[in-house]
Amino acid sequence: MTADEPGTLRPGGRTARVRVAVLRAAGDALAEQGIDRLDLADVARRADVGKTTVYRRWGTVTGLVADLLTDMAEQSLPRTRTGSLLGDLRANARLVRRTLTDPRQGALFKAVIAAATCDARTADALHRFYDTRVKEWAPCVREAVERGELPAGTDAEEVIRAVSAPLYYRLLASGNALDDAAADRAAEAAVAAARAGAYVTPR
Repeated sequence: MTADEPGTLRPGGRTARVRVAVLRAAGDALAEQGIDRLDLADVARRADVGKTTVYRRWGTVTGLVADLLTDMAEQSLPRTRTGSLLGDLRANARLVRRTLTDPRQGALFKAVIAAATCDARTADALHRFYDTRVKEWAPCVREAVERGELPAGTDAEEVIRAVSAPLYYRLLASGNALDDAAADRAAEAAVAAARAGAYVTPR
């Protein structure tokens, strides 16, 4: 997304308050109804702002969803530092688990992921969201390499992806329980694989 696309400006004052209200309303509507029924006029009504404001600033449903994902990435909690790789990745896995099982956030993610399979702009926004979160947590893997917990050359971002991948599979495909035990197993499996050199980048 470029700086001149709808919904990408970050001004302060009333405009910032309008953005907060509209994105909150969009998230609520998306979680309740899915993206197929997301309507800019309904979002404007929920946010108590003028329809022309929403249409002028975001333009399309996909533009609004893209900005919503950008905001979610910006508002995500910072990574946890426990001093050990397993502790850090358990914290990461449990954060993902809490997000995906939250009644609002879980429904919102399902709707966005479904939309991303057939809409390129939503897919791009979703990819940026995950890239932001992976980069936020990747330093804990690099720090583990520096401490000697992992082999040199370990791909930090691949390790972080390996933690969350089983949790998204449970959410979207298997229907198996998505609880703290599942989150901890995902972290433990990623650590074991990383220690064995599974994520070392070939030279």
